[in-house]
Amino acid sequence: MSFEENSVLSFTEVLASDAPVPGGGGASSLVGALGCALASMVGNLTTGKKKYAEYEADIQRILSDAELLRAELLNLIDEDAKCFEPLSKAYGIPKDDPNRDSIMEEALRQACTAPLSIMRAAAKAIELHAELEQKGSRLMLSDVAVGVLCCKTALMGASMNVYINLRSMKDGIYAAELRSEVELLLTKYCAMADEVYGKVFDKLK
Repeated sequence: MSFEENSVLSFTEVLASDAPVPGGGGASSLVGALGCALASMVGNLTTGKKKYAEYEADIQRILSDAELLRAELLNLIDEDAKCFEPLSKAYGIPKDDPNRDSIMEEALRQACTAPLSIMRAAAKAIELHAELEQKGSRLMLSDVAVGVLCCKTALMGASMNVYINLRSMKDGIYAAELRSEVELLLTKYCAMADEVYGKVFDKLK
């Protein structure tokens, strides 16, 4: 079953169940895709307008990038579920099995790959919203704010899935490298998202 192809109702029903996937990672990815969709909407309602003609080339680029990121984040819903499966099985290995530690370590690494990809995609989407706050239709500012909040949520939510796996890793050097990237993404792009939201809030309140 592909979560990407399910209806919102079906997805939330499975999310609410006792099934291990989708979970926080899949939910984060979906929220990020919604943020990208809002970026596309703002772009589509800006393109072709004389008032924003000077930004037309940028808006076309933003539209292209937003669609690619939306598709990537939707794909990552399923990818996150696949990446978690080996870890789910590894937890069931008896603790006295001599291969347990090596299997668990590899499964922990794999479980981090999709959440980290979600974070990277969400970061790129936040950059698009930062542009749209400046170049998009003024009538769509509230949608820019909602979109950037969705992308920030995706970024922060996916980071939790990385952090929880880092705690169990034995390879401290590898874990430190992942932690460094996660913290850099959070520091830079949460601040950027807050700035975009703050600018919109100040204009609309």
